[in-house]
Amino acid sequence: MDGYLIDSHAHIADDDYDQDREAVLERARAAGVRLVLNIGYDRDSSLRSLDLAERENMVYAAVGYHPHDAEAVTEASYEELRRWCQHPKVRAIGEIGLDYYRDLSPRDAQDRVFRRQLALARELGLPVVIHDRDAHEDLLRVLREEGAGQVGGVMHCFSGDEELARRCLDLGFHIGLGGPVTFKNGQTAQAVARMVPDDRLLIETDSPYLAPVPYRGRRNEPAHVRLVAEAIAALRGLPLESLAEVTSANARRLFRLPDLD
Repeated sequence: MDGYLIDSHAHIADDDYDQDREAVLERARAAGVRLVLNIGYDRDSSLRSLDLAERENMVYAAVGYHPHDAEAVTEASYEELRRWCQHPKVRAIGEIGLDYYRDLSPRDAQDRVFRRQLALARELGLPVVIHDRDAHEDLLRVLREEGAGQVGGVMHCFSGDEELARRCLDLGFHIGLGGPVTFKNGQTAQAVARMVPDDRLLIETDSPYLAPVPYRGRRNEPAHVRLVAEAIAALRGLPLESLAEVTSANARRLFRLPDLD
């Protein structure tokens, strides 16, 4: 395949990969994946993301505090996050946002931590990786109130419909799509995959979660972003090479990743 793929959201620093991480990365390269953005979601995963990015040329890092952990975030946490963001391979703050499905932290804490991280992203000029589960209206309101469009970012593993996608696009955000576009019950994700403008589309795996068909229910890995790309290319009536070029250019521009061509 001419061109290459970028997995814009994975968690391969997690212990799910401790036994075979090198093989996972080699399979990714064999599938045409040249870069992976590894995402933190709490202190431990952010530190592991930094460590992996230091060791692997193809891996870059995002760092931040997920809404699940909002109640445990302190002033020292924000100071540490600021230091992490100075690392030369950190390309985004995330994943951050609101989660009203599991509600593992009180909603007021989620709101407070989300806003503080958006403010830091604005201050540092870093894009944000957004987690949104069952919190669409509040999340969009916070993004507007905090001026998040100034730095932009991606609605990771986008789970809304076309109307919600348009509202996110209007705020200046990219749409990240993964394994659900391959599911039999993925009609909503497939409709979104058809309508997102070329310059706002990103592909991801969210490894180890949400593996695409035919691996659904098994551990996901960055190599499978090719299956996501193939599915979206078919939905949009494009050759795989064109879809790869478009989505890789978007990821490079948003996250200031190197151009490997």
